[in-house]
Amino acid sequence: MNTSKNTAMLVIDMINDFKFAHGKTLAEKADKMLDSILSLKQNCVDKKIPIIYINDHYNLWKADIESILNYCHNETSSQLLDKIKPTKTDYFLIKPKHSAFYGTALDTLLQQLNVDTLILTGIAGNICVLFTANDAYMREYSLLVPENCIASVDDEDNKYAMTMMKNVMNAKLYTYEKDLS
Repeated sequence: MNTSKNTAMLVIDMINDFKFAHGKTLAEKADKMLDSILSLKQNCVDKKIPIIYINDHYNLWKADIESILNYCHNETSSQLLDKIKPTKTDYFLIKPKHSAFYGTALDTLLQQLNVDTLILTGIAGNICVLFTANDAYMREYSLLVPENCIASVDDEDNKYAMTMMKNVMNAKLYTYEKDLS
C-alpha cells in the first residue's frame, strides 16, 4: 500500500487489560494480529511515519503510559503488552470514549504533523476503530485499513465494520504484507 510523507499510523486500544465480557476472546485475536501490527509499525518507523497510540484511560485519567501499562498488566494481557507498548519516539494519547478524536488532542497533533492520511490498527474493529474511522472521514482524512491489523470479538462484526469503512468512509482496505511501498 502506498503511503505519503503525510501519513500517520494509529494504534487504537492495544494497551488493554481485557477484563470485560469476551475480553479473553479479543485478547486471543489481538495476539494473532500482533506480529502484523509490529511489522507494520517497524515499516512506518523506517519510513519516518509517526506512530500514535490512542487508548482508553481506565479511569486513571492520566496520559501516562507507565500508569496505564501497570494497570493493564495481568495474566491475559502481559505478553501482548510487553511487545506492543509504545517506544519513546511514539506519541501516546488517552481518550474518554470510543473515537480517538472525541475529547482528545488527536486532530491538533495530526495538523501539527501535517498528516492527511491515517493507517488504522487496533481493537475493537467494530467499535473504537470504526468510530475513529468515521470521525477521521468527517475531518477529511484519507484512510488506509490493513485488515489483518484490526480485530473484533465477533468476526462478522469485524467484517461489517470493514465494509462500512470501505463503502461509507472511502477507506482503502488491504492486507499488510511487510512492505508499504
